[in-house]
Amino acid sequence: MSLDMLKQTLERLQASGHGVRFWLRDDDAVEPTPALERLLALTAIHDVPLTLAIIPEGTGAALAEALRGGDDVLVAVHGWSHANHAGPREKKQELGSHRPLDETLQELAKGFDKLSGLYPQQFIPMLVPPWNRIAPSVVEALPSLGFRALSVFGAEQPGALPLLNTHVDIMNWHGIRGGRDPAELFRDLAELLEAPERPVAIGILTHHLVHDENAWRFLEELFEATADHPACTWISAREALDL
Repeated sequence: MSLDMLKQTLERLQASGHGVRFWLRDDDAVEPTPALERLLALTAIHDVPLTLAIIPEGTGAALAEALRGGDDVLVAVHGWSHANHAGPREKKQELGSHRPLDETLQELAKGFDKLSGLYPQQFIPMLVPPWNRIAPSVVEALPSLGFRALSVFGAEQPGALPLLNTHVDIMNWHGIRGGRDPAELFRDLAELLEAPERPVAIGILTHHLVHDENAWRFLEELFEATADHPACTWISAREALDL
Protein backbone atom coordinates (compact mmCIF):
# COMPACT_ATOMS: atom_id res chain seq x y z
CA MET A 1 0.00 0.00 0.00
CA SER A 2 2.81 2.42 0.71
CA LEU A 3 4.07 2.29 -2.87
CA ASP A 4 0.55 3.35 -3.86
CA MET A 5 0.84 6.15 -1.29
CA LEU A 6 4.01 7.39 -3.00
CA LYS A 7 2.38 7.19 -6.42
CA GLN A 8 -0.66 9.14 -5.20
CA THR A 9 1.62 11.81 -3.76
CA LEU A 10 3.43 12.11 -7.08
CA GLU A 11 0.13 12.43 -8.92
CA ARG A 12 -0.88 15.28 -6.62
CA LEU A 13 2.44 16.99 -7.24
CA GLN A 14 1.99 16.69 -10.99
CA ALA A 15 -1.58 17.96 -10.86
CA SER A 16 -0.46 21.03 -8.90
CA GLY A 17 2.31 21.78 -11.37
CA HIS A 18 5.11 20.85 -9.00
CA GLY A 19 7.88 18.31 -9.21
CA VAL A 20 10.55 16.61 -7.15
CA ARG A 21 14.23 15.94 -7.72
CA PHE A 22 16.03 12.84 -6.44
CA TRP A 23 19.69 11.92 -6.30
CA LEU A 24 21.41 8.63 -5.44
CA ARG A 25 24.51 8.12 -3.28
CA ASP A 26 26.06 4.71 -2.65
CA ASP A 27 28.81 4.36 -0.03
CA ASP A 28 31.88 2.18 0.62
CA ALA A 29 32.95 1.23 -2.90
CA VAL A 30 36.52 -0.11 -3.14
CA GLU A 31 36.66 -2.71 -5.91
CA PRO A 32 34.45 -4.39 -8.52
CA THR A 33 31.99 -6.86 -6.99
CA PRO A 34 28.84 -8.65 -8.19
CA ALA A 35 26.80 -6.36 -5.93
CA LEU A 36 28.29 -3.27 -7.54
CA GLU A 37 27.66 -4.72 -11.00
CA ARG A 38 24.03 -5.26 -10.02
CA LEU A 39 23.70 -1.66 -8.83
CA LEU A 40 25.32 -0.28 -11.98
CA ALA A 41 23.04 -2.38 -14.18
CA LEU A 42 19.94 -1.30 -12.28
CA THR A 43 20.74 2.40 -12.47
CA ALA A 44 21.66 2.13 -16.15
CA ILE A 45 18.34 0.49 -17.03
CA HIS A 46 16.43 3.40 -15.52
CA ASP A 47 18.90 6.18 -16.44
CA VAL A 48 19.44 7.08 -12.79
CA PRO A 49 22.68 9.01 -12.16
CA LEU A 50 24.80 7.48 -9.40
CA THR A 51 27.39 8.98 -7.08
CA LEU A 52 29.78 6.38 -5.65
CA ALA A 53 31.50 7.35 -2.40
CA ILE A 54 34.79 5.49 -2.78
CA ILE A 55 37.20 4.68 0.07
CA PRO A 56 40.53 5.89 -1.36
CA GLU A 57 43.09 3.89 0.59
CA GLY A 58 42.17 0.42 -0.65
CA THR A 59 40.93 1.22 -4.14
CA GLY A 60 42.86 1.23 -7.39
CA ALA A 61 42.91 0.63 -11.11
CA ALA A 62 40.51 -2.33 -11.08
CA LEU A 63 37.53 -0.24 -9.97
CA ALA A 64 38.54 2.67 -12.20
CA GLU A 65 38.56 0.33 -15.19
CA ALA A 66 35.18 -1.12 -14.25
CA LEU A 67 33.64 2.36 -14.03
CA ARG A 68 35.32 3.84 -17.09
CA GLY A 69 32.81 5.07 -19.64
CA GLY A 70 29.95 5.24 -17.16
CA ASP A 71 28.61 8.65 -18.10
CA ASP A 72 26.05 8.61 -15.27
CA VAL A 73 28.50 7.51 -12.55
CA LEU A 74 30.34 10.11 -10.47
CA VAL A 75 32.98 9.54 -7.80
CA ALA A 76 33.26 11.29 -4.42
CA VAL A 77 35.83 10.95 -1.63
CA HIS A 78 34.71 8.71 1.25
CA GLY A 79 37.23 9.65 3.90
CA TRP A 80 40.57 7.89 3.54
CA SER A 81 40.43 4.39 5.05
CA HIS A 82 36.99 4.29 6.72
CA ALA A 83 38.82 3.64 10.01
CA ASN A 84 37.20 4.44 13.34
CA HIS A 85 39.27 6.71 15.59
CA ALA A 86 36.60 7.35 18.21
CA GLY A 87 36.59 5.83 21.66
CA PRO A 88 34.85 2.54 22.48
CA ARG A 89 31.78 4.29 23.94
CA GLU A 90 31.49 6.91 21.21
CA LYS A 91 29.79 6.80 17.85
CA LYS A 92 32.18 5.77 15.11
CA GLN A 93 34.12 8.53 13.38
CA GLU A 94 37.07 8.77 11.06
CA LEU A 95 36.94 12.53 10.64
CA GLY A 96 36.31 13.59 14.23
CA SER A 97 38.55 15.51 16.63
CA HIS A 98 40.24 12.41 18.05
CA ARG A 99 43.51 12.95 16.16
CA PRO A 100 45.63 15.96 15.28
CA LEU A 101 43.85 18.01 12.62
CA ASP A 102 46.90 18.00 10.35
CA GLU A 103 46.93 14.19 10.28
CA THR A 104 43.28 14.05 9.25
CA LEU A 105 43.74 16.69 6.57
CA GLN A 106 46.82 14.99 5.14
CA GLU A 107 44.81 11.79 4.65
CA LEU A 108 41.94 13.65 3.01
CA ALA A 109 44.38 15.39 0.68
CA LYS A 110 45.81 11.99 -0.31
CA GLY A 111 42.31 10.69 -0.96
CA PHE A 112 41.41 13.73 -3.05
CA ASP A 113 44.56 13.40 -5.16
CA LYS A 114 44.24 9.64 -5.61
CA LEU A 115 40.62 9.65 -6.76
CA SER A 116 40.93 12.74 -8.92
CA GLY A 117 43.84 11.01 -10.66
CA LEU A 118 42.04 7.71 -11.13
CA TYR A 119 38.81 9.36 -12.33
CA PRO A 120 39.70 12.52 -14.29
CA GLN A 121 36.23 12.73 -15.87
CA GLN A 122 34.01 11.26 -13.14
CA PHE A 123 35.53 12.81 -10.03
CA ILE A 124 33.65 15.54 -8.15
CA PRO A 125 35.30 17.51 -5.31
CA MET A 126 32.77 16.39 -2.71
CA LEU A 127 33.57 14.74 0.61
CA VAL A 128 31.34 12.02 2.04
CA PRO A 129 32.44 11.45 5.66
CA PRO A 130 32.36 7.81 6.83
CA TRP A 131 29.37 7.25 9.11
CA ASN A 132 28.16 10.72 8.00
CA ARG A 133 30.08 12.35 10.87
CA ILE A 134 32.72 15.07 10.71
CA ALA A 135 34.21 17.56 13.15
CA PRO A 136 33.53 21.27 12.50
CA SER A 137 37.26 21.98 12.44
CA VAL A 138 37.68 19.50 9.57
CA VAL A 139 34.77 21.03 7.66
CA GLU A 140 36.30 24.50 7.97
CA ALA A 141 39.56 23.26 6.40
CA LEU A 142 38.02 21.41 3.44
CA PRO A 143 38.08 24.32 0.94
CA SER A 144 41.84 24.60 1.41
CA LEU A 145 42.15 20.99 0.18
CA GLY A 146 40.10 21.63 -2.95
CA PHE A 147 36.76 20.28 -1.73
CA ARG A 148 33.78 22.25 -2.94
CA ALA A 149 30.90 20.32 -1.36
CA LEU A 150 30.03 18.03 1.54
CA SER A 151 27.46 15.23 1.78
CA VAL A 152 26.20 13.77 5.06
CA PHE A 153 22.78 12.53 6.23
CA GLY A 154 19.81 14.64 7.28
CA ALA A 155 18.52 18.14 6.71
CA GLU A 156 20.95 20.58 5.13
CA GLN A 157 22.33 23.33 7.38
CA PRO A 158 24.38 26.42 6.41
CA GLY A 159 28.12 25.84 6.67
CA ALA A 160 31.55 26.37 5.19
CA LEU A 161 30.66 24.34 2.10
CA PRO A 162 27.54 23.66 0.04
CA LEU A 163 25.72 20.59 1.33
CA LEU A 164 24.11 17.87 -0.77
CA ASN A 165 22.75 15.47 1.81
CA THR A 166 21.00 12.15 1.77
CA HIS A 167 17.66 11.91 3.55
CA VAL A 168 16.46 8.29 3.22
CA ASP A 169 18.79 5.45 4.25
CA ILE A 170 17.43 2.19 2.88
CA MET A 171 19.40 0.03 5.37
CA ASN A 172 18.30 -1.14 8.82
CA TRP A 173 21.60 -0.80 10.67
CA HIS A 174 20.27 -1.40 14.17
CA GLY A 175 17.98 -4.33 13.53
CA ILE A 176 18.43 -7.05 10.92
CA ARG A 177 21.30 -5.13 9.26
CA GLY A 178 19.56 -5.66 5.94
CA GLY A 179 17.26 -3.52 3.85
CA ARG A 180 14.44 -1.72 5.60
CA ASP A 181 10.91 -2.82 4.80
CA PRO A 182 10.07 -1.31 1.37
CA ALA A 183 6.57 -0.34 2.52
CA GLU A 184 8.09 1.66 5.37
CA LEU A 185 10.55 3.35 3.03
CA PHE A 186 7.84 4.35 0.55
CA ARG A 187 5.77 5.75 3.40
CA ASP A 188 8.76 7.81 4.59
CA LEU A 189 9.33 9.10 1.06
CA ALA A 190 5.69 10.10 0.62
CA GLU A 191 5.80 12.01 3.92
CA LEU A 192 9.03 13.72 2.92
CA LEU A 193 7.50 14.79 -0.39
CA GLU A 194 4.64 16.45 1.45
CA ALA A 195 6.80 18.11 4.12
CA PRO A 196 6.53 21.94 4.29
CA GLU A 197 10.29 22.29 3.73
CA ARG A 198 11.23 19.58 1.26
CA PRO A 199 14.93 19.27 0.35
CA VAL A 200 15.98 20.76 -2.97
CA ALA A 201 16.96 17.22 -4.00
CA ILE A 202 15.92 14.21 -1.95
CA GLY A 203 18.94 11.98 -1.43
CA ILE A 204 18.61 8.19 -1.35
CA LEU A 205 21.47 6.46 0.50
CA THR A 206 22.50 2.89 -0.37
CA HIS A 207 25.34 0.51 0.53
CA HIS A 208 25.59 -2.06 -2.27
CA LEU A 209 27.97 -4.36 -0.37
CA VAL A 210 25.37 -5.20 2.28
CA HIS A 211 22.13 -5.16 0.28
CA ASP A 212 19.72 -8.01 0.77
CA GLU A 213 16.68 -8.67 -1.41
CA ASN A 214 14.61 -6.14 0.55
CA ALA A 215 17.08 -3.43 -0.44
CA TRP A 216 17.21 -4.46 -4.09
CA ARG A 217 13.43 -4.76 -4.31
CA PHE A 218 12.94 -1.27 -2.91
CA LEU A 219 15.35 0.24 -5.42
CA GLU A 220 13.75 -1.58 -8.34
CA GLU A 221 10.26 -0.45 -7.33
CA LEU A 222 11.40 3.11 -6.60
CA PHE A 223 13.08 3.47 -9.99
CA GLU A 224 10.11 1.96 -11.80
CA ALA A 225 7.74 4.38 -10.06
CA THR A 226 9.81 7.53 -10.50
CA ALA A 227 12.29 7.31 -13.39
CA ASP A 228 9.71 8.07 -16.08
CA HIS A 229 7.19 9.96 -13.97
CA PRO A 230 6.49 13.51 -15.22
CA ALA A 231 6.75 14.91 -11.68
CA CYS A 232 10.16 13.33 -10.99
CA THR A 233 13.70 14.05 -12.10
CA TRP A 234 16.76 12.04 -11.11
CA ILE A 235 19.76 14.33 -11.15
CA SER A 236 23.49 13.87 -10.66
CA ALA A 237 25.42 15.36 -7.76
CA ARG A 238 27.29 17.50 -10.28
CA GLU A 239 24.02 18.94 -11.57
CA ALA A 240 22.63 19.49 -8.07
CA LEU A 241 25.74 21.38 -6.96
CA ASP A 242 26.55 23.02 -10.30
CA LEU A 243 30.11 21.65 -10.14
